[in-house]
Amino acid sequence: MKTLKILVLMHKQLVPPEDTSGIDTQKADWKTEFDVVTTLRKIGHEVEPLGVETDLGIIRSAIDAFKPHIVFNMLEAFHNVAIFEPNVVSYLELLKIPYTGCNPRGLLLAKDKGISKKLMAYHRIPMPEFAVFRRGQKIRVPKALTFPMIVKSLTEEASVGISQASVVEDEQKLRERIAFIHESICTDALVEQFIDGRELYVGVMGNQRLRVFPVWEMQFTKMPDDVHRIATERVKWNPKYQEKYGIQTAELKDAPDGAGDRIRHLCKRVYRSLELSGYARIDLRLDKDGKIYVLEANPNPQIAQDEDFAESAKQAGMPYTDLLQQIITLGLQWRPESNG
Repeated sequence: MKTLKILVLMHKQLVPPEDTSGIDTQKADWKTEFDVVTTLRKIGHEVEPLGVETDLGIIRSAIDAFKPHIVFNMLEAFHNVAIFEPNVVSYLELLKIPYTGCNPRGLLLAKDKGISKKLMAYHRIPMPEFAVFRRGQKIRVPKALTFPMIVKSLTEEASVGISQASVVEDEQKLRERIAFIHESICTDALVEQFIDGRELYVGVMGNQRLRVFPVWEMQFTKMPDDVHRIATERVKWNPKYQEKYGIQTAELKDAPDGAGDRIRHLCKRVYRSLELSGYARIDLRLDKDGKIYVLEANPNPQIAQDEDFAESAKQAGMPYTDLLQQIITLGLQWRPESNG
């Protein structure tokens, strides 16, 4: 295998220290970045981490000085603005430097959940009824939406702003939660029909030819019956809460006959309809009647060694070292000028 020079872009506050002696790297905020950098070095590549905050110039300077074969993109925002993420990738394309992960058009389409849902509706992909409520506009609830509903941020990821209170049963609670998203999260609000069912995640990799990993499920083994099984902020990011309620993820079991194949085929359709590339995670719900609903697509998802995407890849026979190498290979194969 050829040794590559890899520039790893990451948020400035998440650059792991060179010396991690005495630090529990599994609990560090920069665990994912540490996993990627150390594993790429273990494979034999020459790796240069670069913390990015508000200045594109440091990317250009690092590319000129280091002369990488490829940029490994781990940025989820620029200037703390999530919707600016595609712009950084566009900048890399203008510099004609290969990069890992999704192309800017796919990022743009997937990150605005309103746009992505309209595209999926056009392609007849099954999903909950939805409506977008813009800041500063009067709230008018479409007749197609019926309670219960769930209220989310239109553009934020990682379950930001999602709690048990996000599921609403009447119009007063709906208006209160939309106002919370507008005022506290400072984004437009996305309202969906709430699907009571199982929370599923599916990893997909590829540019033209796609590989779909086993269907993964978030399990709530100790959750009280009167609590909604949804991926709230605490469910995703609070270890004590996860332990208390037995929250874990694992391969989907006891699914209706043929559900796994239908889900994997559906995820390929989503990936292609949103013009994604590199790798992505598709989030879905499976209701008690076996009906599948697509919630959203997440290009460039979490790729820490023990997170869902890497675990499902491992289950499919792709260990973490091979996963990162394949992400790099896909980045080197992507040609913006011929795939646009």
